Amino acid sequence: MDLSVIPNLITLMRLLLVAPVAVTILSHEFMLTLILFAVASVSDGVDGYLARRFDWTSRFGAILDPVADKLMLIVSFFLLTYIDIFPVWLAAVVIGRDLVIVAGATAYHILFGQYDFMPSRIGKLSTLLQFLLVLSALVGLAIFDVEAWVLDVGVWLVFAVSSLSGLDYCYTWGRKAIAASREQSSR
Repeated sequence: MDLSVIPNLITLMRLLLVAPVAVTILSHEFMLTLILFAVASVSDGVDGYLARRFDWTSRFGAILDPVADKLMLIVSFFLLTYIDIFPVWLAAVVIGRDLVIVAGATAYHILFGQYDFMPSRIGKLSTLLQFLLVLSALVGLAIFDVEAWVLDVGVWLVFAVSSLSGLDYCYTWGRKAIAASREQSSR
């Protein structure tokens, strides 16, 4: 077996965990949800470490990894909002940000061709805070009560950083699109 596929296999496993996480949230099996979500969270770090450490990177993995993360987070935020754990406005910001990024990336690809998508530091921070907020909420639902202020701080941090990250992506990729458009026009 070619060991360089291990990060992609881990990412695929994380992608396959989205459905069980969804089912366990809806069935209020929060301990199992917590375990599955924690495995998915840890696997994200493991596949990234392996890919960087051993140079087992691929275009497929570079695309699939953030898709797996985003799908897990979108489903988790949507369903935790559905069962009244998170406010609707927060889910709208988190999910809306990701939809804007995907729509922008798709438009860029259609208009200008292939691109190398590297998440920004604030984008990575946004994803980390989203994962931590979901984990905190699941710990509160599965194991012990989490102080309300902890979740409130998490909600506002996710809101602020996700909003800034969305604006950063729009600004950065808007500039890249303008530059690509100018380059196409000058040919």
